[in-house]
Amino acid sequence: MKKLFVIALAALATLTASAQQFGKVNFNELVMLAPEMDAARETLAASQKEAEETYAAMVEEYQGKYSQYQQKQATWTAAIRESKERELMEIQNRIQEFQQSISNELQQQQNQLTAPIQEKANKIVMDLAKAKGLVALFDLSQAIYFDDSKVLDLTAEARKAMGIPESRTLEALQAELQAQAEATQAKQ
Repeated sequence: MKKLFVIALAALATLTASAQQFGKVNFNELVMLAPEMDAARETLAASQKEAEETYAAMVEEYQGKYSQYQQKQATWTAAIRESKERELMEIQNRIQEFQQSISNELQQQQNQLTAPIQEKANKIVMDLAKAKGLVALFDLSQAIYFDDSKVLDLTAEARKAMGIPESRTLEALQAELQAQAEATQAKQ
């Protein structure tokens, strides 16, 4: 009987302990607010700007040649008109190819720039979870419900380990990015 009581007590202690061994973290917050992400955003913005300028130059070239075609087509011979039409088609094809390739390249660049940040955040979160003895850790972006009294939130500790100032929030970042977008749009 004494053995059964000890086993039941051990099982109860295990259940009680395991209830406290679940954690949560806002992984998106860690990645988006990481100081390294600011540099990644700047690099991506510069690449995006270059792509937009290149695209605008290509469209401008097309529009100029199309305008010339419309003005002079009646005076050109059939051979010249056909040559100019092929040239316009080639420019259109280059524009379409550029749009497709630059979209893929920008996505790849974003993935390359954010991968190390995600890896760093992942390592920090995993190390914290292991140090706290957690048996499971959930990302808040994918969770439906948490009883905050039974789940340990590692976000604040992970933010500190990543060098994210306490005052920096996703809302402030969103406002900052919105202001930058508006300033860029106002320049154009």
